[in-house]
Amino acid sequence: MNQVHNLDAAFALIPEPWQPHRLASVNDYDVKVARLRGEFVWHAHPETDELFLVIEGRLTIQLRDGDVELGPRDVFVVPRGVEHCPKADEDALVVMVEPQGTVNTGDRPGERTAELRELADEV
Repeated sequence: MNQVHNLDAAFALIPEPWQPHRLASVNDYDVKVARLRGEFVWHAHPETDELFLVIEGRLTIQLRDGDVELGPRDVFVVPRGVEHCPKADEDALVVMVEPQGTVNTGDRPGERTAELRELADEV
């Protein structure tokens, strides 16, 4: 109940890119952490917005009508239903906030669809 989670410790436990891990839950939302590198897949989340907070590195959120560039401490919300494709030329450490059960590839399941892993008990 009074558990503190450390972002540095959480990111140290995530060696592979594009593998979201649940760090905590708030009401019906998951706070996820991930290491991002390379280009993901174009996808949308028809039922929910998706919040990205860059902790370290740079992240480009590609949108059909133009890119959004994020650096450390930048926050961007992709509105529900908007097709997007995250891309990071080098490692980006990112926090995401989404409703519980949100699949990382949204409406485009495939080889990049990842099972949500738990970190809450480890950091």
